[in-house]
Amino acid sequence: MKPPRFAYERATSVQAALQRLASHGPDIKLLAGGQSLMPMLNFRLLRPLLLLDINHLAELQQLQLLDDGTLRLGALLRHQQVLKAPQVQQHWPVMAAALAQIGHLAIRNRGTLGGSLSHADPAAEWPLLALLLQARLHLASAEGSRCIEAAEFITGAMSTALQPQELLTAVDFPALASGHGWGFAEHARRSGDFAIAAAGVLLWAEAGRITQVRIAVGGGVEGACRVPGAEAALLGCPLGMRPEDAVLQRVLDALRASVQPNVDLHASAALRAQIMAAMLRQALLAAWARLPGTGGTDQRSGSHA
Repeated sequence: MKPPRFAYERATSVQAALQRLASHGPDIKLLAGGQSLMPMLNFRLLRPLLLLDINHLAELQQLQLLDDGTLRLGALLRHQQVLKAPQVQQHWPVMAAALAQIGHLAIRNRGTLGGSLSHADPAAEWPLLALLLQARLHLASAEGSRCIEAAEFITGAMSTALQPQELLTAVDFPALASGHGWGFAEHARRSGDFAIAAAGVLLWAEAGRITQVRIAVGGGVEGACRVPGAEAALLGCPLGMRPEDAVLQRVLDALRASVQPNVDLHASAALRAQIMAAMLRQALLAAWARLPGTGGTDQRSGSHA
């Protein structure tokens, strides 16, 4: 397969890229990692007049730990760079566990945070992480900039609030309160494939009870999403109970009631729902085990199917 004809231009600065987007936004595609863009060009699903290469913009490749503990990631950071960052390994272990499941090493070395979020494939790990970690996305245009919550940015399968004249420049991940339990699990047909289903869980406890819950799922759904009903089912649960008991069934029932998996060539809706429930169960049990006072496991170790 060959892509359609297009012009190629290398952006010299973020401002220059924004000016090009302002004048030719709908006809331009940005080239970052190219892991999704190039196959779509080859299949002629996209027909841009101009491919604007932003790979060498150092302004978009920063990794900073801000004074308030927020992790700010430039949109051009590669998956592997984020995965190996000491700050991520130490303070956001659920992020490291999820990023380790992205494709193969070659893909992790080329693909970018901004590219994945802008593409918003529901089976990708970054959209799920952005929702689970309550990320804030910085969008810029020639007219100014804005900051938007991940829940507002991701509007559906491969659909976002990003406007044609806008560029995603950075993503903020707020600090996680200490003492949390985390779990991440995903299942794919083969190692390196997109997930058929994935789930991430964060738990906090106080005075022997669960006080805060975040659950996000992805895979064969319209878009990665939080699951408020499943979160509510866990609030107030005593740490002394076994999570395998009735509370887990309530969580899984809430998942099935609120998330309707898609049908595709990889799995039926019924099979995907079963796998998603299994991934949520695995992530929840891992998060519960990592809570202080429950026996615990290594906070840095990953959990995946």
